[in-house]
Amino acid sequence: MRKIGIIGAMDEEVKRLKELMQNVQIKSIASMDFYEGYFEKVPLVVVRSGIGKVNAALCTQILIDRYDIEIVINTGVAGSLRNEIDIADIVLSTEALQHDMDARGFGYEMGVIPRMDKSIFTADIKLVNLAKKVCSEVLPSLGVHTGRVLSGDQFISDTKKKEWLVNTFDGYCTEMEGAAIAQAAYLNNIPFLIIRAISDKADQSAEMVYSEFEELAIDNTVKLLTELIKQID
Repeated sequence: MRKIGIIGAMDEEVKRLKELMQNVQIKSIASMDFYEGYFEKVPLVVVRSGIGKVNAALCTQILIDRYDIEIVINTGVAGSLRNEIDIADIVLSTEALQHDMDARGFGYEMGVIPRMDKSIFTADIKLVNLAKKVCSEVLPSLGVHTGRVLSGDQFISDTKKKEWLVNTFDGYCTEMEGAAIAQAAYLNNIPFLIIRAISDKADQSAEMVYSEFEELAIDNTVKLLTELIKQID
């Protein structure tokens, strides 16, 4: 079985997964606690990266270098960028990009990383399709969407900014870590998937709605992830 690395940004996102693991060994690296063990006989490393792209990228590289993971999955919550994507729905990444990468002063378009051959990172299609199937099995009442995940070191809670993100990048949801994990995975030739439960609408209501629906969103990602792990070859 392939070894899976699972990254969450906050303690709440990984706490329940850690509780389900067996034969756990814990190691602290770069102020992150890496929980290595098994879930349903699948070798697993679960870690809280902390919030933001730097933490996420650093965490991913440690998983690859120190733990030899063969798949990386990022779980968590996000703000919806589309009317049809409701709170508690699931977004599965087809690709990811950094919406706050801005080198326009050097002639690049927004979102383009200078001197890299790629700025939009494609998720593993087999993982996307499997996760979509698992969603229909364990979360049949929720909407499941596949599309582009946008990441930046910003909590989006402004309608004008939300509209700009949609018009500029055609995103499905916005968060603060996924594209950095995707970039690190791409550079190391590791398949990745971002799973995001929608906690808010990324507009003026975001702060209030986020606090109300965060726990529900995390519940849904845990249900999806625990079944997905079992079905990954």
